[in-house]
This record gives sequence, structure tokens and C-alpha cells, in this order.
Amino acid sequence: MNLSNLKPAAGSIKTKKRIGRGQGSGRGGTSTRGHKGAGSRSGNSTKIGFEGGQMPLQRRVPKFGFKNINRVEYVGVNLDVLQTIVEKYNLTTVDFDTLKEHGLVSKNDLIKILGRGELTAKVEVKAHAFSASAQKAIEAAGGSIVKL
Repeated sequence: MNLSNLKPAAGSIKTKKRIGRGQGSGRGGTSTRGHKGAGSRSGNSTKIGFEGGQMPLQRRVPKFGFKNINRVEYVGVNLDVLQTIVEKYNLTTVDFDTLKEHGLVSKNDLIKILGRGELTAKVEVKAHAFSASAQKAIEAAGGSIVKL
């Protein structure tokens, strides 16, 4: 087998229904466009969301709330999670790459270390933000923090 004799699977390719090719085709005459009106004529295009004059869904539904476009979203990682990773893999530093490697964050995430749980290991933690309780707990365990 090579590139010159590749074919799609049998039955996977259907011929396109050709409209406007005579009455015998069953799709002649108005060519599936109906009679008269803007939709039957060439050059017609309706706006996105247009519902034939009915009030569009986007305008019918009540709007509320506020979306701050400048909001900074952090992914929270708690101390108990750090403790389990440190114990399991014998780590001395926990940084973005470590957390990404173990599936806790994605490549574009910002990390904030949060204070739930206990940290007993002496670890250097590198993250974008720390809660006050997490910072105290890390330093109390003999570790250090580095803000990215």
C-alpha cells in the first residue's frame, strides 16, 4: 500500500445533492428556496441571531451581574496537597513545573498556595501568590517562599 492507491472506506462518501439542475432532479424550479421574499433572492443574508422578526433569544433573556475583565484568576493549591506530593516524591522544592508535572495546574495557570491542612516538610515553594496562613505555615516548618 502507498499514497497512490489510498481510498476512503466503502459507503463513507456520498454525492452532494445538486440543486437547480432541472425539474427531473426534484430540486429544480425554486431550488429549495421557496417562493418570493428576501430568502429566495441572491445576496440575502440575515444577521446572526435573527429569528424572523421574533425578539431574539439574546435580547429576550434578562441580563444581570458584572464581569470584571481585569480579574486575575488563581488556581488554589492547599498545603495538604503539597505535603502529599513532597512525601510521595521526596521533593525539596515545589515550583510551577513540579505542580504541572503532577497534573495540579495547566500551562497558563497562576498558582496561589492556600492554608488548608498541615505542612511538616521543609520545602522551598515557588508560586505566584500565597495566603497569609500558608506563608506562616511554610515558614514555621522551616521552608521558604518565592513569589514568581
